[in-house]
Amino acid sequence: MFDLQTPPSNVSAPPVAEVVQARPAWDLTVGLINATVQIDQPVNGATRRVGTAFLVDAPRPDGRPRTVMVTAAHVLDGMPAPEARIGWRTQITGGGWRFAPEPLRIRTDDGDPLWTKHPERDVAVMEVFAPAAFASAAIPLGWLAEPQALDVWQVGPGDELLTLGYPHGYAANTAGFPILRAGRVASWPLTPISAFPTFLLDFAVFPGNSGGPVFWTPAARKLPGTAQPDHPFIAGVLVQEMRVNDQSVGIGVVAHAEYIREAIALLDAPSP
Repeated sequence: MFDLQTPPSNVSAPPVAEVVQARPAWDLTVGLINATVQIDQPVNGATRRVGTAFLVDAPRPDGRPRTVMVTAAHVLDGMPAPEARIGWRTQITGGGWRFAPEPLRIRTDDGDPLWTKHPERDVAVMEVFAPAAFASAAIPLGWLAEPQALDVWQVGPGDELLTLGYPHGYAANTAGFPILRAGRVASWPLTPISAFPTFLLDFAVFPGNSGGPVFWTPAARKLPGTAQPDHPFIAGVLVQEMRVNDQSVGIGVVAHAEYIREAIALLDAPSP
């Protein structure tokens, strides 16, 4: 058993934009890989629920640092026990890596969720206390695409985006790194997001992919003659597999990154 269930005129770049422009495309992609982790919870001795999450550097309003985990809400909804695991990775002597998962408290003893869910979308966020290497690898908040970003950067049908995840619970290697895949934007229009809160990505989705980031770096192809973004960006989070008559059609459903921003903002909202 796994997690996936069928269920105005410009955008400013973050301060790091001038720095990252000089870095090679593969290095930027590796940065997103380093920020992506597996979360899982045993169901019984033979099966476990698996999902994908990624980390965002989202400082508190007073400027204090904070690392926020982002995933699809249904991933955490499907984990009924108070404790899950988060798949940290540790570099070891000689340049190797070791998979080093640790417990992650996701519910109170009474079963109440410790994460915050977007009120309308399948998006969940939760503050986590990450090891230093992961905290520093978290994606800058400015890389989450704003509502007009896809228009400004002329992202449309046929453009390639990348995604990371753990299909069927598998990692790229024993160190627990996520598997990188590519797909093409498969729907139109993409905006305004108030009318089109999700868009389609043409790639085969499997259980375990839910919650993964959908993003662009220069490693992804853009159609000739379209605008080149000035920094990597997260276009959204994978929330669903498109199915017809209970059959997969090899299409992923992506919730726009603006809903991640809105969910993170709720972390700082006064308690009702």
